[in-house]
Amino acid sequence: MTKSVFVTLAGHTNAGKSSLLNAIIGEKIASVSPKPQTTRTRITGIKTVGETQMVFMDTPGLHKPTTKLSGHMLKAVKDAVADIDAVLFVQDCTKPLSEQEEELLRSLEKAKTPTILVLNKIDLCSDKSKLMATIARLNAAHPFSATVPVSVTEADGIDLVEQEVMALAQPAPHYFPDEKFTDQPERVLAAEMIREKILNLLRDEVPHGIAVSIERMKERDDKDLLDIDATIYCERESHKGILIGKNGTMLRKIATLARKDLERFFYIQVNLQCWVKVKEDWRNKEGLIHNFGLDNPE
Repeated sequence: MTKSVFVTLAGHTNAGKSSLLNAIIGEKIASVSPKPQTTRTRITGIKTVGETQMVFMDTPGLHKPTTKLSGHMLKAVKDAVADIDAVLFVQDCTKPLSEQEEELLRSLEKAKTPTILVLNKIDLCSDKSKLMATIARLNAAHPFSATVPVSVTEADGIDLVEQEVMALAQPAPHYFPDEKFTDQPERVLAAEMIREKILNLLRDEVPHGIAVSIERMKERDDKDLLDIDATIYCERESHKGILIGKNGTMLRKIATLARKDLERFFYIQVNLQCWVKVKEDWRNKEGLIHNFGLDNPE
């Protein structure tokens, strides 16, 4: 008998939600960066084990909205936890709950949504008695259905999270083909791989003001080669200079690192061409947010 379960990953920015999703799925489908608000939209990961299909939705991290884009990001979180089978609430074990996290947990309790507490980054907690005290305190404050301490970077506890999710599956058809691991279009995945490299290479004031659009993605008929043309949009002329770098060195570095990821993902040689354009204050312009696919349309 087939079973299915739909699960949303939620929590504060930088708690490790995207890394956890990638670790469970076994494929890199979500951007990972130490910068906050790396995930901008709802990303779906799918894993089928025997008769059970698990569908995971990674969401933007909880934060105080400062632009129209960040407002859309918080709406994506609220939409993703509505009418869901369960929530994986990912919390950095070294940090206290924020006001936004407390608010989300109260709403989940009110909706009686099964919520699994995933305490991440236990490798950074050398005093295990403090970790146990944190677990006791959080469980006293909130009725979690299970608590799983993990270290995503050390691949410790991932299988236990998966077991807890599978235990919540109910008899239902599989809504995706068993071999599928994401519902994201290839162009979206390619754009995210490029954006991740920018997040990791550039200093704080540039990354959140950028968006990546894949203008062309076509496999050549005469050879085993995938041509990808990407435009990187930024908000200021000064940012354009930083993205390009002296004599184009930074843009070449971004493209080289992204191409390696793209080739690993698509199992084909990639010819990646990147350009940089300025769209001033695009994060506060609804039309541009929509054009970049960041308004989470239903």
